[in-house]
Amino acid sequence: MINLAITADHIRTTLTAYLEAHPEDKASLAPAFDLIHTGANLSSRREFRGHATAGAILIGPDGCILHIHRLATGKWLLPGGHLESTDTTLLEAARRELAEETGISADTISPVDGRPLHIDIHPIPANDAKGEPNHQHIDFRFLFRTNAGIGKLQTEEVTDAAWREIDALDDEGLRQRVAQALR
Repeated sequence: MINLAITADHIRTTLTAYLEAHPEDKASLAPAFDLIHTGANLSSRREFRGHATAGAILIGPDGCILHIHRLATGKWLLPGGHLESTDTTLLEAARRELAEETGISADTISPVDGRPLHIDIHPIPANDAKGEPNHQHIDFRFLFRTNAGIGKLQTEEVTDAAWREIDALDDEGLRQRVAQALR
């Protein structure tokens, strides 16, 4: 088993800090707390009951949000992905994923807050090619700002990137939180 730098304590602390700002999400995040209490290693992508992922909501200078077109799904989504053994915090994992996928230098990406703006638990279908059964992603989404443009895309995972209006966000709750943060 790989020993990752992001610990269960860090994930629990991040969830707790998030709930201080968004207590209305307590019921939807109960499965993540349950997994932690049963000893699940949410930092490991081999934990198929559910594992943490880190996502980024990047606001550009014009207030638009960066979306990437994922090769695997053929969908426009927010940047993000699995944790790596070099990650020390969920926030830094989100910044790393954002920089890797979009080619935007990490030093031009500023977090708006140390807490996630949104946490979403969603199902991921089985992927026989990767030997992965159906599982859950617990996606910690952090809000960032930049004045930089899109760089060289990580073409193994991303086919395109574009700045889109806030209305392009599918999740109504996320859209409201981003709109509030932009005020």
